[in-house]
Amino acid sequence: MTTLLEQRYRTALRLLPSYYRAEREEEMVETYLHGIDEHDRDEMRPAWGEVAGIAALALRTRMGAAGAPARYATLGATVRLFALLSVLLHAASALTERVILLTWLKGAPGRCRELFPGGSSGHGATPGLYQAALWLLPLAWTVAYLALLRDHRRTAFTFAVLAALPDLASVIQHPVALSLTTAAFAWLTVLALCCGFHRDAPRAWLPLASPGQALMGTCVLMGALSVVWPGVADVGWAAGSAFIAAATICLVARRRSPKHVADPELPLALATLGLAILVQRTLILAFQVQDHTPGSLLTASAVQAGIIALLAAALTATGTRSLTGRFRTS
Repeated sequence: MTTLLEQRYRTALRLLPSYYRAEREEEMVETYLHGIDEHDRDEMRPAWGEVAGIAALALRTRMGAAGAPARYATLGATVRLFALLSVLLHAASALTERVILLTWLKGAPGRCRELFPGGSSGHGATPGLYQAALWLLPLAWTVAYLALLRDHRRTAFTFAVLAALPDLASVIQHPVALSLTTAAFAWLTVLALCCGFHRDAPRAWLPLASPGQALMGTCVLMGALSVVWPGVADVGWAAGSAFIAAATICLVARRRSPKHVADPELPLALATLGLAILVQRTLILAFQVQDHTPGSLLTASAVQAGIIALLAAALTATGTRSLTGRFRTS
């Protein structure tokens, strides 16, 4: 006779994918019920720790654990690539913005230098340290990127959380749509990092370029665009341009190298990254319209948003086509 405790365990185990339950459910239920008197099973519930363990196992098995079906392996690889590319983008953005600011401060008037960073001069030591921390913490994205590529996963996750804290502070201080979206993008990256790089996941890898070349190239591109066209370089301009460059390289490389056509992970990860950037770009454009920004700047922002949307759609179509081909051959 099935007891209430067994039913509750089986309900919790429904969090697991069907392929895993088919192989392990009976064994897991037997293990959970072992040593519990049958007369007590109608009065008991699974412990919160056990439910949390099942949830963590469900996450790992859906993110491409050993023996997972192709669709779960593809999902896990896509999430890991999105996390890596997003960490790279955040790291390059943080580095570039601070290098440009420090370069500008060298020739700035003394009054501007006294207010650095964050206009905290004259408000005491504690606010000054707080503003300095907010300015420095985003550099932790770079540490997270390097740690991830060296397979130091806990270190990468820890520094990614630290790097995302300033965006959370910005939401608390200024809860507007743009700051909410920026924070959501940062914490989505942290979540993807946590979910994708579980203990059974393979090492991080970066396609089409070495890790150092990718970081340096992205920084140079962002810096050049911000310096050459400073009037258009708002908070999302450089990130959008970096995505356009990466998406174009990906699509051209796949067209020239047919052997990569069967791999859907990279285009799908880039498409997800492009969608996040497009949301941010759209909100910036809406703010510019309300702020009566000159028409030339609005046109540039709108054109960039349109290009990002087209490339994201092309990447989605390419990845979906490759995904369908993979499942047909598997």
